Amino acid sequence: MLARITSVTESSKGIARLIGGGVVAVVAILGITAALLLTSLPDANAFNARVERLFVENADLTGGETIRLLEILAQSGTAFSEVLASYRVVLFVLLVFATALLIAALVFLVILVSLYRRLGEIERSGIQVSSLHIARESRSVSLNDMEFTLTEAAIETLSVLAEARMDDDILTGAEIESMVSGRKLPDCDEAAGATRIKRLRDALGNQLVSELLIRTVARRGYVLSIDKDVIRMN
Repeated sequence: MLARITSVTESSKGIARLIGGGVVAVVAILGITAALLLTSLPDANAFNARVERLFVENADLTGGETIRLLEILAQSGTAFSEVLASYRVVLFVLLVFATALLIAALVFLVILVSLYRRLGEIERSGIQVSSLHIARESRSVSLNDMEFTLTEAAIETLSVLAEARMDDDILTGAEIESMVSGRKLPDCDEAAGATRIKRLRDALGNQLVSELLIRTVARRGYVLSIDKDVIRMN
């Protein structure tokens, strides 16, 4: 038991390290990408600097049309710098959004992996039931903190399985059909019992719970995959 707890703890630490490393890697990659994009953009004041040089290097340009042309060029440089500034803002917002999406995708991926591992452990060890209370009169079942209301046929099938589990028996489909219907065993077939098991699983609703609670033993029959000491019937 201690080894299992240690294994789970180490697995949780490994997942936490994986998430942390993934987040750092995503932020680092996008940070480098943002730096390259922003540095590759031209200087917003480069156009204005060229226009200013034209004014300085050509002081003899005093004609009205020439001055007007230079003013238009200066206004164009200002508009160009404003466009580049807006591009930088847009790029920054997009990179932040992309970072958030990638981090969220990484976290969800790790969560799915951990859930898959947990489901694998449950399938290997069976469902952990702390209490199973079967009330035949009210046709209700209490499984841990879950409550089910079953049909009369389903509650009888579950009761037969519970009684067999308390006796450490495994029942075939024919035996289940015989005990529920009251007919003699030679008059019952395996398919009828298998149908009752399927209907019971359907009545329980949760496929994972029902499949793990009612275990099929190859070439032997069906059994409740729980500790017999937790079963209570009335």
